[in-house]
Amino acid sequence: MLPTVPQKSQKRKRVRPPRIRVPNNEQALFTVDARKFLGVIQRLSLTGGSVVFSQGPIPLGTLAEMELNTVFGRVTAHIEFLKTGADGIASAQAFRFLGMDDASSERFDAAARQMQSSGFSDAEEQGTSFVDHASKSLSKLRNSMHYLSELIHSVRTKTEV
Repeated sequence: MLPTVPQKSQKRKRVRPPRIRVPNNEQALFTVDARKFLGVIQRLSLTGGSVVFSQGPIPLGTLAEMELNTVFGRVTAHIEFLKTGADGIASAQAFRFLGMDDASSERFDAAARQMQSSGFSDAEEQGTSFVDHASKSLSKLRNSMHYLSELIHSVRTKTEV
């Protein structure tokens, strides 16, 4: 009889909710032990987000309340602060939602859907292939090089005259 290798239990791949880049340096008010902090929201998802504070990060595991104004009304949520360095930004701090009331939940969902439909979500990027990403990146690079070439040529032309 041949020895067999035990099969690993099949793990379900956790599907991450789409992350939304928050436009216009939207601010939110965070309350920690009656102290208020204003932060600029970087990204949001259905499970949390990331924020940048001017005074620096909040200790990991700290519980807080967040108030965010949306076009659909104020969203109030209980959150927990997570690690810093979120989204590749050293000063950005991740947080997760612990809970929000029904009205806030409806407003947040509506605002998230609107931002997704406006193109601020990374959901579209997940569906595109590597070739599409590479093609778009090369196209941007080519356009930038063309622009720089024209800029250098115009500067040389002006200095030679």
